[in-house]
Amino acid sequence: MNDFYHNYPQLPPQPEPEKKPAKSGKMKSFLSTISAGVIGSALTLAAVNYTDIGSSIDKQAPTQESSGSPTANLVPASTVSSTEKGTVADMVEKASKAIVGIVNLQQQNNPFGDTQGIVERGSGSGVIFKKDGNKAYIVTNNHVIENAEKLEVSFYDGKNAPAEVVGADALTDLAVIKVDAKYVDQTLDFADSSTLRPGDEVFAIGNPLGQDLSRTVTRGIVSAINRSIDVNTSAGEWKLDVIQTDAAINPGNSGGALINTAGQLVGINSLKISDRGVEGLGFAIPSNNVVPIVNEMIKNGKVERPYLGVSLADYDQIHPAFLQDLPKGVDSGTMVTFVQPGSGADKAGVQKQDLIVAINGEKVENSADLRRYMYSSAKAGDKVKLKIYRNGKERTIEVTLTGNSVTS
Repeated sequence: MNDFYHNYPQLPPQPEPEKKPAKSGKMKSFLSTISAGVIGSALTLAAVNYTDIGSSIDKQAPTQESSGSPTANLVPASTVSSTEKGTVADMVEKASKAIVGIVNLQQQNNPFGDTQGIVERGSGSGVIFKKDGNKAYIVTNNHVIENAEKLEVSFYDGKNAPAEVVGADALTDLAVIKVDAKYVDQTLDFADSSTLRPGDEVFAIGNPLGQDLSRTVTRGIVSAINRSIDVNTSAGEWKLDVIQTDAAINPGNSGGALINTAGQLVGINSLKISDRGVEGLGFAIPSNNVVPIVNEMIKNGKVERPYLGVSLADYDQIHPAFLQDLPKGVDSGTMVTFVQPGSGADKAGVQKQDLIVAINGEKVENSADLRRYMYSSAKAGDKVKLKIYRNGKERTIEVTLTGNSVTS
């Protein structure tokens, strides 16, 4: 059972609590949207979807692979501009050969249950980053390929080829697919995105609005670095670290390249803010965050994350009957609704209806806080200390985390 699945404890008969008016989902202001994380309908994943195919980083050194295994590597970001080595058009022409279109094909059924066959459900972009033997590897967004029964890749020269999923991760919104290397002439190197500064010139290359506008190039600057945006994914809520840019990123650009003036890959275009009166707010996943995830997918076919072994319900979703024994001042946390038998939590003595309020001294206001800490600051085999309330009394429980993959 996956962590953080909401499964509420059974209640005794209770009078209906007073209903509170629903909170407005609108942003209070432009500045509060950025500082608090992008929310609601303002956040658009930059993929072309004909129906909804789904909705987004660990900062660590690139995974070292065994000899002979393909890997993505970071290279120093070049300080030489394209105009010193040739024109911008020369650089873009070369880089564009490594950009592909990706079509998500799924089975179509009519309301009477008769099969209509495989149809296109959405499309996006991808970047060829590695050619190894008879296979070439492409990085894209998870939401571009999610739920696909077949994938078709289109190349700069007009050729098309089927693709196979190597690995996908919904939380980081990254995926790796592979194709026959005979179709590939050009790859892009990952540059060190930590060297980026606001004001640096960048180019976005992708397929806005579908394959008819393939390998469209837009030009802009790095607007900000180290942005953190709250996103909802098919694996739960997550805080995505991104580069902000004013280079136009439109539906269909998802999974495409954000490159520097030397034609190196500094980010994977992923999402934008789409709202009235808002322009030039696009976001890309930094290359330094992409490389370790990509390497783990190539090596293991998935991303392994620490597993606690519980299902949870957040404080504001819990019936007041379960909160009446809490001390005053305890107004947040996440409650255990199920403990997986044999899990680390089970062995440590975590019980149903325990309210988790901190992990290793870090405050936990909800299940997303707990997930973010575990996935960014812990690994399988680590011991973590959970501060909980049980029957109104504070306790500390030490849990040994096990391994579990979270995939799309």
